[in-house]
Amino acid sequence: MAFDYSKLKGKIKEICGTQDEFARQIGIGRVSLSQRLNNYLDFSQNEIKRACEVLELADVDIPLYFFTQGVQKHERNKEKEVNN
Repeated sequence: MAFDYSKLKGKIKEICGTQDEFARQIGIGRVSLSQRLNNYLDFSQNEIKRACEVLELADVDIPLYFFTQGVQKHERNKEKEVNN
């Protein structure tokens, strides 16, 4: 299952300026953050907790930023086929 991190990416840019700075503040490497934002690896509970502290997110915001399901490419292609 892939997650849509577009809201998280926007919040990172708003608060930290760059993903590199955000990664530094939550204590992971730039490549590790990229792997998580691109659905190659999952965020750990501790990373989510630290991200919420850095980004000033409330606990109720966690699902919106970390667990919104993304539409995968093959699903989008099926939707296009059905609509045509």
